Amino acid sequence: MIPCLISAVLGYLLGCSNMALYLARLHGVDIRASGSGNLGASNAMTTMGWGAGVLTAVHDIGKSVLAVYLARLLFPGSAYAGLTAGAASVVGHIFPVFFHFRGGKGLASYFGMILAVNWKLALVFFVINVVLTVVTDYIVIATMFTVLAFPVWAALKLDWISCAITAAASLCAISRHRDNFRRLANGTEIGLRRAGSGKLRVKK
Repeated sequence: MIPCLISAVLGYLLGCSNMALYLARLHGVDIRASGSGNLGASNAMTTMGWGAGVLTAVHDIGKSVLAVYLARLLFPGSAYAGLTAGAASVVGHIFPVFFHFRGGKGLASYFGMILAVNWKLALVFFVINVVLTVVTDYIVIATMFTVLAFPVWAALKLDWISCAITAAASLCAISRHRDNFRRLANGTEIGLRRAGSGKLRVKK
């Protein structure tokens, strides 16, 4: 229990780091009032360009990978420390205490957790995510596939505790996408092609 609690705190604090906000401040952009208002890679791309989006995504993936590996390094005898740290990193990204609990929506961080747990599965998920995003034009569709499929995989390939840990992170991600679902329903959700066109980019 103690290793998991420490891993959860470690993962959460790492997850609270937010590259989108750091880059926005560097560029003089109010990212919360631009695009979707989200502190994540997709809105970083929308408001500051592809470079900012990619850098934010790499950072968000990396912090979850780091959380998992640090927890495993600290507690090599714990079966759940790494997964707990990864899930907590996702929660920290979505609800960061340092930024008034308003962070990103968790796809990149969630993917980082999967990457650290099983890189082959992460590769499969990545391909499926790319296909879903290209076909539908909406990242939220790929996100929902990822956060729903991974707990199912954990239940089938690992155990029910692992399923519960990943499901907790999934519920947080799903809760942060309620506005996306509403925008999808009324046709106002910003698609990948429109976001990447540069038309929504904030002028300096």
